Amino acid sequence: MLRLGFPVIGVDDIPRAVAFWTAALDLVDTPEWQSATWRTLDHADGSGHALGLMLSESPAEPHPRIHLDLFVDTTAEQEAEVERLIGLGATRVDWDLYPPDPDFLVLADPDGNIFCVVDLSKAPSGSA
Repeated sequence: MLRLGFPVIGVDDIPRAVAFWTAALDLVDTPEWQSATWRTLDHADGSGHALGLMLSESPAEPHPRIHLDLFVDTTAEQEAEVERLIGLGATRVDWDLYPPDPDFLVLADPDGNIFCVVDLSKAPSGSA
């Protein structure tokens, strides 16, 4: 039976991506699931695989068709998490597709991959 696995992000620097995503999402690097071109990150609570990181030579897309949405429960939490993620190496993206009063903020990881921090107290915007 076919089932959904986990998201995989293409990166140009595996160690940098591991450092960012493990700190950003409280994940752990999985020693038995790694190579020079691949890392599997697990949930720190041991509940399974969460994210794959794959070495990629293609550039990050400015308007990707698929991206990660990270959820928070309040606007204050969204602001705090955005600042924390920026401190870890994320950058704010000058997003040209924001709807009026968006529930999400667009960031990029250190490799330039776009992701959103969504405030569920304001959701849904229908555009994240």
